[in-house]
Amino acid sequence: MGKRIIQQARGKGSLTYRVRRKAYRFRVSYPSLSGCGKIIKLINSPAHSTPLAKIKIGNEIFYNVAVNGVYEGQIIEIGENATIKEGNIIPLEKLPIGTEICNIETIVGNGGKLVRSSGTSAKIVKRTSAGVIVLLPSKKEKLFSFKARATVGVVAGSNRVEKPILKAGKKYHIMKARNKFWPRTSAVKVNVVDHPFGSGRGKRIKSKIAKKGAPPGRKVGLLRPRRAGRRKR
Repeated sequence: MGKRIIQQARGKGSLTYRVRRKAYRFRVSYPSLSGCGKIIKLINSPAHSTPLAKIKIGNEIFYNVAVNGVYEGQIIEIGENATIKEGNIIPLEKLPIGTEICNIETIVGNGGKLVRSSGTSAKIVKRTSAGVIVLLPSKKEKLFSFKARATVGVVAGSNRVEKPILKAGKKYHIMKARNKFWPRTSAVKVNVVDHPFGSGRGKRIKSKIAKKGAPPGRKVGLLRPRRAGRRKR
C-alpha cells in the first residue's frame, strides 16, 4: 500500500503529518528595494535546513538564506551596482562566469526558489542571447533570465548531514517528520500472513512489475515489457 506524498499529508492535516505552524513563520524572499541593507540577526529556523539572515533595508525587513562567511552587522548590497561578495544579492547578468550562487529566482521578482538547502550552490557556466545558463547541484544546466536575482556564495550549514545519528530514536523522529516509512523490513523476512512475499519456506519472490491494467499511480518503478516469450521467426 502506498503512502501519501508529503504535500498531500500537509494539505489533509491528518495525524500522519502534524506540521507546527510556528516553525514556518519565516519566509525566504527578496526585497523590492535596491541599495544597502544590514544583517540584523542570524536565525535558527526549524523549518529550514540552513540558518536564515534577517536583513533590514530602509523600512523593509526580509529573510534570506545565510551563506558561508556572513555575520551579524554585515552590510548587504542589493541590485545591479552591488559588488561580488558573499551574501550580496545581484542579477545574474552582472555576475561573471564561474561565480557560486544560491537562492535563484525562477521568475523575475518571485523572491528566490532554487538552491536553498544547506551546503548547496550553483555555478554560472555560460551566457547566451536567451539568458544565463547555470549548473545546478543536480548536475543539470538550466536557463535563467538576465534579470533573475541570486545570492552570491554557498549556503551555510554544510556539516548538517555529516553529523552521525547515534540513536535509533533520533532517526525515527527524522523519518517521521518527513512522513517516511521507517524502519523498513525486507518483504521475505516477514510472516506469510503479513505479506505476499513472506515466510521462510523458499525465497522465490513474486514479480514486482506493475500489471498491464494497473492504474497510473501504480505504474512506477519497474514497468512491464512490451511483449513476453520467444519471438517467432
